[in-house]
Amino acid sequence: MGTAHRVVIVGGGFGGLEAAKALRRAPVHVTLIDRRNFHLFQPLLYQVATGGLSPGEIASPLRWVLRKQKNTQVILAEMIDLDTPARRVILSDGQIGYDTLILAAGSEHHYFGHDHWGAFAPGLKTIEDATEIRRRILMAFEAAEREPDPEACRAWLTFVIVGAGPTGVELAGALGEIANDTLRGHFRAIHPQEARILLLDHDSRVLPSYPPDLSRKAERDLIRLGVRARTGVLVTEIDAQGVTLRAGHETERIAARTTIWAAGVRASGLGAVLAERAGAPLDRSGRVVVEAGLTLPGRPEIFVIGDLARGRDQEGQPLPGLAPVAIQQARYVANAIQARLRGSMPPPFRYLDKGSLATIGRAAAVAQFGSLHLGGFLAWVIWLFVHLMYIVGFENRLLVFIQWAFSYFTFNRRARLITGPSPLPFKHSPQARDRIATTRHG
Repeated sequence: MGTAHRVVIVGGGFGGLEAAKALRRAPVHVTLIDRRNFHLFQPLLYQVATGGLSPGEIASPLRWVLRKQKNTQVILAEMIDLDTPARRVILSDGQIGYDTLILAAGSEHHYFGHDHWGAFAPGLKTIEDATEIRRRILMAFEAAEREPDPEACRAWLTFVIVGAGPTGVELAGALGEIANDTLRGHFRAIHPQEARILLLDHDSRVLPSYPPDLSRKAERDLIRLGVRARTGVLVTEIDAQGVTLRAGHETERIAARTTIWAAGVRASGLGAVLAERAGAPLDRSGRVVVEAGLTLPGRPEIFVIGDLARGRDQEGQPLPGLAPVAIQQARYVANAIQARLRGSMPPPFRYLDKGSLATIGRAAAVAQFGSLHLGGFLAWVIWLFVHLMYIVGFENRLLVFIQWAFSYFTFNRRARLITGPSPLPFKHSPQARDRIATTRHG
């Protein structure tokens, strides 16, 4: 194996893992590098964040997934640089050589120049993000239960989600289910169903990447769950006490103790490394502009796929940052590598759009398959089936299916655990402390 063609893959997400699996019978030696030892099914992270699933049910250890591939090695490491003349990936603790390099490092949160907002409005990209959001959501209800000041209590029961794309809509719908169904009757001083859930977006409608009729269906389903969508607004400030937004020339302050960011992502920082070391062109989001064969200009040995790549479809439109795109690109690259080894020239990459799906809540979703638009229960069933099929590992598929069935019939979310370094991060407002002191001494 020492003389075999060396394929190094950076990133164990949808693209990187699929590329490794697609090369299982190729006459190559594959090295998969990731700073986490597991593959994460990111489309269901919002269910971890809202207590519907546990982290282990949507994550699979990379070594376990690839255990039967004798030509594949998994390395737990982080890529920090690239030596293109020597064809070496520079790690934080070493380096490794390659003949072909596949970069599938994904994306990260993007706060559009306001990175300090991250402390007050966490995004949803990792297991840690999901458990932190879950902690904040559940702690908000706990704090409201103990808060005697009505205004402070209202702030605790106000949840703001910035960004009305699929992630924001799915989070808002799940929050509506928690408030209206899951926690009903669990508290004595508050009524969780009175929670305010606000979904904010600068665009004119929710799910702006979907057709207008599906956006309208999604908004009706959100209203049914108690979610209020406010579109055409621009968030100008976020802090621990709430959100400031602007609509036209009017400025408004929303008191909210729980804010979640779902408004934007940018490519992994490895895009900047490629720009410096290999002259790779980048777009405004830091994605690498790739050629038709998903390679860097002038660097045919370097492929870039998934959220890190800026590719185009047959009509010249940018490809969306979706799992099906990364998976199709990974399979194409694996075939292209094998074609090159046979002395053939692979054709350009062509993306086959199989449709888009977004769930809004219990028995409600929207689906687009070309000119066919679906909403409601049928779209939700399709969403369930598609997501189950994409989850890595039969055991995880079975566990998720059981949890979904349990939640559907009982309205319960069993993974409502408050975890984190500080179990009681809240303090009573000054007005509430004065009222408590008066009560104690009165």
